[in-house]
Amino acid sequence: MTDAIDWNARIIDEFRANQGHVGGPFEDAPLLLLHHRGRKSGREHVTPVMYLLAADDPDVRYVFASKNGAPDNPAWYHNLLEAGSASVELGRDTLPVAVRELTGGERESVYAEQARRYPNFGEYEEKTAGIRTIPVLELRRV
Repeated sequence: MTDAIDWNARIIDEFRANQGHVGGPFEDAPLLLLHHRGRKSGREHVTPVMYLLAADDPDVRYVFASKNGAPDNPAWYHNLLEAGSASVELGRDTLPVAVRELTGGERESVYAEQARRYPNFGEYEEKTAGIRTIPVLELRRV
């Protein structure tokens, strides 16, 4: 098991044991478990990610394909775009969601709000400047 997979497994276990709450770097941060299928492997994956709840719609959450400022997008981003849907665990609930990528001013506004709340997202954007724009995906409950 790689370090990243092992770390994710520990976060997932803690999330499920505590109805969506975890400590460490995610303490007090909004976290969900993203269920997606590998577009190449066909295997099901679960990935913990931070989200931003839409200010005007409780059925919408935004997730950020930051990959900690890496030069490439995370696999889950590609999986979600290809599938167009997924499911998320929030606390004890698992909900189906439709996926839409934000662009332009809409993307900029949402990303800026996330970076304002969590400055490390601003750091990720600095790391990727000139390399890639960190994607923002809308997950809408269906």
